[in-house]
Amino acid sequence: MDANRNRRTRYHHGDLRNALISAATDLARTGGPEAVVLREAARRVGVSATAAYRHFDGHGDLLHAVKLQAHAGLAASMERAAAAVPPSGDERIDTDRRFRALAHGYVAFAMAEPGLFRTGFQHEGTLRTNDSPEQVRSYSMLTEALDDLVARGLMPVSRRPLAETAAWAPMHGICLLILDGPLAQLDEAARSEAVERLIDVVMGGLCRP
Repeated sequence: MDANRNRRTRYHHGDLRNALISAATDLARTGGPEAVVLREAARRVGVSATAAYRHFDGHGDLLHAVKLQAHAGLAASMERAAAAVPPSGDERIDTDRRFRALAHGYVAFAMAEPGLFRTGFQHEGTLRTNDSPEQVRSYSMLTEALDDLVARGLMPVSRRPLAETAAWAPMHGICLLILDGPLAQLDEAARSEAVERLIDVVMGGLCRP
């Protein structure tokens, strides 16, 4: 009883919001966006729903906070994949490899964290223009990688407009086909081959002369 009282007191001193976000992120991890329920997050933390509503306006506000966590995790996966690519000494080769690595990092996050991946792109609780750049970094990394393709002479300037959509849409699409569609039936080797082939097609479309 004393431990529960101390925990509640500590939360009321400013930690409750983060504790609720952590609990809700765990809910999303195991059950996707539909599992993010403020009352259930409050129950897991050990506080009343009334206390939880002091920190969130409602379901959409909590879901938005979890979406930020999902996008931060996605960005971290992409960054790890890019950082793992050894330099070749050739800037053009390194730029090509970095773009491919970011794509692999995107897919890797979807495969490792399907619940968070689905939650991150749930329409409700859409990311806002004033969100921290660090927490929407996945899109910024894509933009930077595309700019680098142009700067290194790999992608014609004429193909740069809307290239984010041209690159993002197929990579996101194959993730959904693997998670929720017919590609889920493929074994790991076949899925990896399909992803690699798609990256080749995307790069070919962006960078062909």
